[in-house]
Amino acid sequence: MKKIVQFVLCFFLLNSLKAQPAFVKDSLHSFIQKGMKKWQIPGLALVVVNDGKVVTKEGFGVRNLETREKVDAHTLFYIASNTKLFTGTALANLAFEKKLSLNDKIIQYYPWFQLYDKTSTSLVTIKDMLTHRIGTKTFQGDLTFWNSKLHREEIMKKMQLLKPSQGFREAYGYCNSCYLVAGMVIPKVAGQTWEQYIEEKLLFPLGMDESKAISNGNWKTAKNMAAPYTTAYTDTLRRVPFDQWDNLGPAASILSNVDDLSHWLLFQLDSGKYENRQILPWSVLQQTRDVQISTGSRKSAALPVHFRGYGLGLSAADYNGYQVYWHTGGAAGMVSNVCFVPELDLGIAVLTNNDNQNFFEALRYQLLDAYTGLTTYVNRSEQFWPGQDEGMKTQLAEIAAFKARVKNYKDHPVDLNKFKGKYVNKLYGGIELSVVNGGLDIQFSQHPDLEGRLEYMGNDEWMLSYNNIEYGIYATRFDLKKGKPKSLRIKVNDIIEYDEYIFEKD
Repeated sequence: MKKIVQFVLCFFLLNSLKAQPAFVKDSLHSFIQKGMKKWQIPGLALVVVNDGKVVTKEGFGVRNLETREKVDAHTLFYIASNTKLFTGTALANLAFEKKLSLNDKIIQYYPWFQLYDKTSTSLVTIKDMLTHRIGTKTFQGDLTFWNSKLHREEIMKKMQLLKPSQGFREAYGYCNSCYLVAGMVIPKVAGQTWEQYIEEKLLFPLGMDESKAISNGNWKTAKNMAAPYTTAYTDTLRRVPFDQWDNLGPAASILSNVDDLSHWLLFQLDSGKYENRQILPWSVLQQTRDVQISTGSRKSAALPVHFRGYGLGLSAADYNGYQVYWHTGGAAGMVSNVCFVPELDLGIAVLTNNDNQNFFEALRYQLLDAYTGLTTYVNRSEQFWPGQDEGMKTQLAEIAAFKARVKNYKDHPVDLNKFKGKYVNKLYGGIELSVVNGGLDIQFSQHPDLEGRLEYMGNDEWMLSYNNIEYGIYATRFDLKKGKPKSLRIKVNDIIEYDEYIFEKD
């Protein structure tokens, strides 16, 4: 009898293994190891679930270059904007419980809340906030909001200063502060903070015991936390500060690992069930997946994708004939992707600790190619690499040119004293410029830990750099009036905000 049982178990095990694509069985590890080396990724964690089981759940590389501690399935990373689906799911569940409607207006809960114009203010709903359709540009306002000392309601009040570039509900513009506003409805109807609700309704029931719904300071006490790194602006791995963005918690603040995310994926793929328990109604999950706004309808030249849209904290697209849901997450020094394909009962999560790379996406697409049966093999890492390589070379050449110009003007001093003083931007607030060691230092009123540096390059241009390399290195200028500074243009890394800020001389 024992032999029969053993034979049956072996039979099912072998069939399970055979069901996995050849790439997963034979090439996955080597693909990851080569990719990590090429893209300079210290550590990576991956989970793949399929047919209700975990296919692989493991770590690669190191979580900390100084200590050389290894990444494993329990290593915590910022999942950043992958937090948004948790927020969208929470609000969809409150709607199911009739505690709110997703079409409720924000002013119903915060009568003082305003957008840039009165019409949008009177119309904007929870659903609008969750679907990035208030008319602002992608990342608009984030320099002011991210890692700043502003409190949540202070951010909400500043949103009235975000001038839209598009019509209300007409187009998609990715908005992190919108997710804060949506998340701030939860305390009004549930009597709990966003963090408490997420933990009670999602993290605890799903056994995501190592995940945390608030990031500020959690990395200080976490025993198995990945350290953040970047190669941006130097092409050399550099440690960067952890983001501290609890003021935008509902948009991005969850810490998690691939062990916990395997539970989240199984829950998504089993219609709201986990370990045979119905955690949330299936209709709640359906609501998050319904596309509310198109984000693209042209065939991709690089991928088997035609249509893309956004639900409640979740992107949706076709991929080689299958319906795919996913979201990416970007924090300082970390990027991630969480993805699932219900028709294939497939879930994927990739967590990494170098933010200046696209291998985390290449790996996801490679796995999707394998599981969806793409007939033509394309090495996605090699496909994406030229863009990274060319971009890095261009960036380094530009920075080298800036530094050469600064060096050339060391012997031709400019009158720095006329540029010092206070400057103000209506949205951001104030900055102050001081003369220090032959240049100008910038203090940012909303970011006590951030400092900028201006060094003259000639031709009325200055090299702008920061004490945190994540913010970038750029050429900028003062706008002059009769030879005196009228305003200063401040630019930061596009991953923070695309547009420059103009600070007027006070």
